[in-house]
Amino acid sequence: MRVWAVANQKGGVGKTTTAVSLGGLLAERGERVLLLDLDPHGSMTSYFRYDTDTLKKSSFNLFSDTALTTADIQSLILQTPQQNLSLIPSSMALATIERKASAEGMGLKIAKALTQVWDSFDYVLIDSPPVLGALMINALAASERLLIPVQTEHLAIKGLERMIRTITMVTHSLKKELEHTIIPTMFDRRTQASIGSLRELRNSYPEAIWASMIPVDTRFRDASKNGVTPSLFDSNARGVQAYRSLLNHLLSLQESRLRA
Repeated sequence: MRVWAVANQKGGVGKTTTAVSLGGLLAERGERVLLLDLDPHGSMTSYFRYDTDTLKKSSFNLFSDTALTTADIQSLILQTPQQNLSLIPSSMALATIERKASAEGMGLKIAKALTQVWDSFDYVLIDSPPVLGALMINALAASERLLIPVQTEHLAIKGLERMIRTITMVTHSLKKELEHTIIPTMFDRRTQASIGSLRELRNSYPEAIWASMIPVDTRFRDASKNGVTPSLFDSNARGVQAYRSLLNHLLSLQESRLRA
């Protein structure tokens, strides 16, 4: 099983869209995919038309329950409209996790929980909150690759600097390697702001940045309104094609790492 975290300490950069889009494309390939919503705001959960206020179980149970079994975790999993794509939803109760951040082993809760369903899925994509805390730490600790969507505008680039510092701090603390890929998002070639920001990203992070970008595409919004993945809504949309290219890039990196 491969675990990818989608994170950035700035909100509104396309984290949920990235996780849902890549998850849908992997599911199209026949991969068994689990989407894990660790953001208390529950954007990914709401995307698939689940109400975080009425769900009896959520990813909060991965932190609050002790001695979790495979059956316990499977009881948290909800279905999405797409075959091979499942979801562990979020709830506002996740916001209380930060109060327990100092508890022993709190940073490894998700990594340990996922071992119980290791053979049930091929990929897990974690949508984490835009705040450095126990939830983001758990996402990073459980993952082998970090995906960092960055909106192509100046303030988002400043937020990326904080995220890079966080990666350095967390990997040093956890004594683990965490490869990361920077994904330029919401690119609008009609504006000098987007063009200049993309150029700045490529100049500042030449080794980590994906060579292309995710364009502004209203089909993302339309897919969200319908509660389905972008590729299921419109497989030929330019945004979907961009995410398909990104997925090919990520899988290529994965293969290269396996051969190394």
